[in-house]
Amino acid sequence: MGPLLTILRRLLLPFSWLYGFITDWRNSLYDRGLTPVTSFDLPVISMGNLTVGGTGKTPHLEYLIRLLSPSFVLATLSRGYGRRTRGFRIATNQDTAETLGDEPLQVYQKFGKTVRVTVGEKRAEAIPNIRSAFPEVGAILLDDAYQHRAVQPRVNLLLTDYNHPFYTDHPFPAGNLRERRNGAERADAIIVSKCPPTLTDQERQQIQQKILPYAKAPVFFSGIRYGQPVAVHTNTQATGKVILVSGLARPELFEAYAQQQFTVGQHLAFGDHYAYTPKDWQRIEQVWQQNGRGWVLTTEKDAVKLKTLVPPDFPLFVVPIEVYFLESNPLNFDEWLLERSGLHVKKA
Repeated sequence: MGPLLTILRRLLLPFSWLYGFITDWRNSLYDRGLTPVTSFDLPVISMGNLTVGGTGKTPHLEYLIRLLSPSFVLATLSRGYGRRTRGFRIATNQDTAETLGDEPLQVYQKFGKTVRVTVGEKRAEAIPNIRSAFPEVGAILLDDAYQHRAVQPRVNLLLTDYNHPFYTDHPFPAGNLRERRNGAERADAIIVSKCPPTLTDQERQQIQQKILPYAKAPVFFSGIRYGQPVAVHTNTQATGKVILVSGLARPELFEAYAQQQFTVGQHLAFGDHYAYTPKDWQRIEQVWQQNGRGWVLTTEKDAVKLKTLVPPDFPLFVVPIEVYFLESNPLNFDEWLLERSGLHVKKA
């Protein structure tokens, strides 16, 4: 953080205190039962964060899908950030990022054959709609719902980025927190995401000690594993310099991975959930030409939007990612989640 940004954040601290007071007051209304909270008789697993974006919620949601879908019929529910529609919506083959949101569309394109993917701003109203449309659903996964207090989940998972932990941050606008750090006390478990594979037991203990003043929940540690780039169109090849295109809250890991694996010509970094236009594609293609007409690498979230703009002979590739949990935890995350949620994997 540069000196000017540090000074600016200090000047904004009084506004962060005010913002923190407002979110504390809102939370107190739920805690004291003055604002209604709805619970349901089937497992509802919520995942979210205290920080504005960048903790890896969607890859962790996909981890839960891979863990649970072989044994249970699942539905996912998110707000559908960035979509131009409103209200409850069930994903179909006709949906786009504009009608569904980029991350729900990504989930639908990967898991839509077995998972019921839905969006809806008001989760407490959307869940009964899911149960009516899909009576067979045995569990619902809520994406980015940590601050959505109108629903009482059976399991509340809080993610925090290893590189930007919540306990070093401040509420908006001096920092990136959606509420004060003590909001972590609502978590049933805390997942420290994007950890390096070399994280030592001593480092884990230090992180746990820094979390302890804010939450007594078990702490798990996860990392990101990148797969081999996959061509959006099968008749293209990845040769020469690569141009990176991303619309992420924190693109540093994506860029570091590419720098280690390939010869990177340039990284075009757009804002999180960026809605690409034909003009943006013209810029990408121009940069690609200036760097020797090699290939372009993007993320799964960006690919669902870019591929509608890309000619079939253009070498656009997407890198898949998966979450894994670091070993040596006192608790195994999979076993803990199944026990906490009341879900029991069917024996073969």
